[in-house]
Amino acid sequence: MRQPIFDVTKAQPPVVGELAYRRAHFRLPKEQKTVYLTFDDGPVPVYTPQVLNILQEYNVPATFFMVGENVYKFPDVYEQVKNAGHAFGSHTYNHLKGWVTDNKTYVENVEKGVAVVGSNLFRPPYGKIGPLQARRLYDHLHIIMWDVLTMDYDHNLSGEDCFQNVRNYVRNGSIIVFHDSPKSEKNLLYALPKTIEYLQKENYLFAPIQFEE
Repeated sequence: MRQPIFDVTKAQPPVVGELAYRRAHFRLPKEQKTVYLTFDDGPVPVYTPQVLNILQEYNVPATFFMVGENVYKFPDVYEQVKNAGHAFGSHTYNHLKGWVTDNKTYVENVEKGVAVVGSNLFRPPYGKIGPLQARRLYDHLHIIMWDVLTMDYDHNLSGEDCFQNVRNYVRNGSIIVFHDSPKSEKNLLYALPKTIEYLQKENYLFAPIQFEE
């Protein structure tokens, strides 16, 4: 059985991920001390607006990786993200795992999500994308992975644990993953403000993920 590049029980992916997917983005180095907050699985009522409110309070930008089906079901929340000026990308149409989905079905689902979301940024759910699937997408999509996973979805962890995952692993150019979804609400609402405050104190700049075409 093929194993995922990312072990989602760990806050930082193994180096083999970067070696296997050299054209994907795990970090985005900058001359200045910069980090990239990202949020997966929205847009959804209640939870995505909660994140938007926190980001507005601290005046920091972020990038939202949206499930196409959620965009279709909740277009008003999708518009809230866009109108707030944040970057956004797709997260497949149905939150598929590439490792257990045949290549044709997976690529078609990605393309459907891309069309609905309207972005050339793409993050594979769970980081589970096959090498052939990735090769079919590299030419027209920027595949965005991560190097810090807060694990805010893990009910065995506390919000403090999730914050410590950031504190322990963050570095210049880090792409940090949170989730704007029901499974993460408790940990997210604790860890996100504390993470922002810590990174500001450490003089990190916050930036959306964007590429010049």
